[in-house]
Amino acid sequence: MVQWGIVGCGNIANKFASDLKLVPNANIQAVASRNLDKAKIFADNVNAAHAYGSYEELFKDKNVTVVYIATPHNNHADLSIQAMKNGKHVLCEKPLGINETQVKAMVNMSKKNNVFLMEGLWSRFNPTIKKVKHLIQEGEIGDLHYLKADFAFYGLHKDKNGRLLNIDLAGGSLLDIGLYPVFLAYLFLGKPKKIMATSNFYSTGIEVQTSIIFHYKNAQAILYSGLNSTTETSAEFSGSKGSIKIPTRWHEAQSYILNSSEKTTSVSMPTKGNGFTYEIEEVQNCILENKIESKLWSHQNSIDLAYLLDTIRKEAGVIFPFEE
Repeated sequence: MVQWGIVGCGNIANKFASDLKLVPNANIQAVASRNLDKAKIFADNVNAAHAYGSYEELFKDKNVTVVYIATPHNNHADLSIQAMKNGKHVLCEKPLGINETQVKAMVNMSKKNNVFLMEGLWSRFNPTIKKVKHLIQEGEIGDLHYLKADFAFYGLHKDKNGRLLNIDLAGGSLLDIGLYPVFLAYLFLGKPKKIMATSNFYSTGIEVQTSIIFHYKNAQAILYSGLNSTTETSAEFSGSKGSIKIPTRWHEAQSYILNSSEKTTSVSMPTKGNGFTYEIEEVQNCILENKIESKLWSHQNSIDLAYLLDTIRKEAGVIFPFEE
């Protein structure tokens, strides 16, 4: 049995805990929040054995095998490193770190302490996205020349001190949801030869919408994220022989549509639970096989993604106060 500890008791942590119950050999040993009462309520809801009022207490729980970190972005690096120093394996919600420097420090700690570390990019393990990647690799739509992916919703009504709109918490659209389109272009086309990006900003200082072009030798990717309007949030792959579309909300894909010169085929691939089960299974399998990283989303993949996000932010002028 793999014993999990959950750090942070927000909405994402609740969905993750719900999916943990669907995975064989997974058990929630402990949860932690800076507010003990909140931790106790969460623990009761998910049937966790222990509730802690500090993260450090959970990291020192000898019965916890692996820690899932679901706190605001600005805490990811510090908490992951603390957990690994205590010998815990770590699955940390995306983004793994705020920047490439943080991600490299986290990877170094994973290697130093010989513990597993992975960025919680659940879309990488989504069955539809894996299937679409396989189809394109097999030449189903010919050579891939164009990729389009967007992710945007209206979020300006939310608390200005919350993680989404607060610049001190590394808020904004890019690291929260723009990361997904960037990840998709990287997964299918690799690192681009040139990056162009522009952002608009909100009164709190966060970027509120960002448009990105990845330029490759024989392809381009058009990417977008935003918090001031809602977009279709779909993904399109266009090749020399056809195209594939993943309908709205592509990052938690449930189906795809294959268009060729001969016919259009729609394939349904509904996920289990909330969609976290696939990355949970990958983490557990890696830990049981004594691996410190996943082949599907490796340490280097996270470093590359952080580099791309850093480059986009530099191009668009997105800087957080604690980086200045």
